Amino acid sequence: MNADTIVSSLDWPRILSELDEFGVAPTGPLLDRQTCIALRELYDCDAHFRSRIVMQRHGFGSGEYKYFANPLPQVISGLRHAFYKRLAPFATGWSERMGFDRRYPSELIAFLAECHADGQTRPTPLLLKYGAGDYNCLHQDVYGEHLFPVQLVILLSEPRSEFAGGEFVMTEQRPRMQSRAEVVPLGIGHGALFAVNDRPKAGSRGDYRVKMRHGVSRIRSGERFTLGIIFHDAT
Repeated sequence: MNADTIVSSLDWPRILSELDEFGVAPTGPLLDRQTCIALRELYDCDAHFRSRIVMQRHGFGSGEYKYFANPLPQVISGLRHAFYKRLAPFATGWSERMGFDRRYPSELIAFLAECHADGQTRPTPLLLKYGAGDYNCLHQDVYGEHLFPVQLVILLSEPRSEFAGGEFVMTEQRPRMQSRAEVVPLGIGHGALFAVNDRPKAGSRGDYRVKMRHGVSRIRSGERFTLGIIFHDAT
């Protein structure tokens, strides 16, 4: 099954409704176990990556991740293009509701051309590796002026049998209110779409902005791999 077929088969009315209401929406299954294992096995082959980040060195948490180099593996490139095409009109709608004049092209290649024209030329899809005791602090993946407001995460390890803990966590910082947290359970090969930074939220007096952050709780045992697909490139 190719990426376009996988993405078109998803329950998009539910996904977009939950993404709009909560800032995060599980997609359901995207990759089979064999594909997840194949992606995990890429981690030890540096030829596929442009850089390695050890989180402790930067105060990001504990664990490490690697950014893929171009050309991206076909399965990642396919999902990146197929999801972007579905999300671009939704992202433009969010932009309008927040009072921004940003309009997103209908195809990823055109959006990346805009990124590259302003110096954001480095690919951002990444593979994350966590061991026992590792975690990822709450953060936002902002890499330059051009930012696509939604990104995708796919779990590549089996909860309970391959690792324990390591829940995907979102927080929503509301104006003059306490923050709200959301824990998103995922199975192996399952994904979630979520807000990168600001998103609009409907209120009694119209839309207002809330700030979103995401992270991963402490891994209690085992090893957890995750694929992150970010749609804007980095400086």
